[in-house]
Amino acid sequence: MPLTREFKETVVARVARDPDFAMALLGEAVQCMIDGDLQTGKAILRDYINATVGFDELASRVGKKKTSLMRMLSPHGNPNAENIFGVIHSLQDMSDVHLEVRPT
Repeated sequence: MPLTREFKETVVARVARDPDFAMALLGEAVQCMIDGDLQTGKAILRDYINATVGFDELASRVGKKKTSLMRMLSPHGNPNAENIFGVIHSLQDMSDVHLEVRPT
């Protein structure tokens, strides 16, 4: 189901005024992927990218085409581990947010 423009604008506005929300979005995206919910993780990651760095800047950083990144994170995209972890690594560097994985 496509998101409405209003929802996307709300996420962008919230990220702009609340850095903790932005950090939580990135963390939640990665946690969903670790938990095996790749679809939700990709959707949250797309929202995070759109609300923060944008696909143009991210593409430049990871050395991929913008359209390739957008397709990779689309509902039917199937990113390989190298690509998805490259994106996450770049997003961490660009945002000064660093995620840790710990066994529980």
